[in-house]
This record gives sequence, structure tokens and C-alpha cells, in this order.
Amino acid sequence: MYRHIAAIHQLSRRTLTSSARRQVENKVAQKQKLFQENNGIPVHLKGGAGDAILYRTTMGLTILGTVFVIYELVKAALPHKKE
Repeated sequence: MYRHIAAIHQLSRRTLTSSARRQVENKVAQKQKLFQENNGIPVHLKGGAGDAILYRTTMGLTILGTVFVIYELVKAALPHKKE
């Protein structure tokens, strides 16, 4: 009985772990060099095209949200006349 439990325990452990581990390259030094470089680009855009797309999307949504809030405030402040 104990052998069966030990075998199941060992089998479950093998499925969760692997003997061949992938080595991950440390890219911190490269990123520090990129972001600390004085090239006139704002830090929020130094990551490349993905950062630029994310920035523009965020700014667009912010502007649309602001316009919508102002529209709703004007609509609430100036109600329609009932005829």
C-alpha cells in the first residue's frame, strides 16, 4: 500500500517539475543602459513602438472620456424643456 502511495507521489512530483530547466538571460543591465541613455526621448517612450502605441491609446481614451464627462455634465445642467 505504501509503495503505491509513494509511486503516485513521485509521479505527481515529476509532472510538476522538469530536470531540464531553461536558463533565462538577465536583461536588467541592457534595459538600464537603454532607459538611462540621454537621447532626448521621454522615458515613457523609450521602450519602442509598443510604448508609443500604448501611450497614444491611453491619451485617446483619456480625451474621449473627458469629452463624454463634459457632455454629460452639460446635459445634466441644461435639461430639455417639456412641451
